[in-house]
Amino acid sequence: MKIREVSTGELFKTEILPVEESDYRRITKKRYFFDWKQERKQEVYKLRIVGEDDILGLVSIDRISEEFRIHIRLLTVSIENKGREKQYENIAGNLLTFVARAALKSYKELACVSLIPKGVIAQHYIDKYDMNVTGASLSIELREILNLIKIYEND
Repeated sequence: MKIREVSTGELFKTEILPVEESDYRRITKKRYFFDWKQERKQEVYKLRIVGEDDILGLVSIDRISEEFRIHIRLLTVSIENKGREKQYENIAGNLLTFVARAALKSYKELACVSLIPKGVIAQHYIDKYDMNVTGASLSIELREILNLIKIYEND
């Protein structure tokens, strides 16, 4: 998967890895909008450019096997990658695709990814990632998962 530097259009290959205990010293609420230290006991992943150490985005998930679903607890991009003046785009899409790929691998054609959006971002998830309203949460299933993979895994 790749992200694009907004100012130049240059593409950078990314990697998504489990967050290590030592990473939590650098993951501040000011830069990543949440107190990620509260997620220490969860399954948490970081996105960075291959060959670099800077964490550009984070996702925390719960695997709910009995429902064939992975629930996104938290997903964020670093402060400099949010809004109209962001440095890189497609960070959130890459993280969402990573989770979708994990759901597909675990649950095959029954795979589902869900999240409960914070604030007004719900419409963004619906418009950009084709998420469906399912009660208080948003979700994607097989068709949307395959579309995400097609869009974001365009290496």
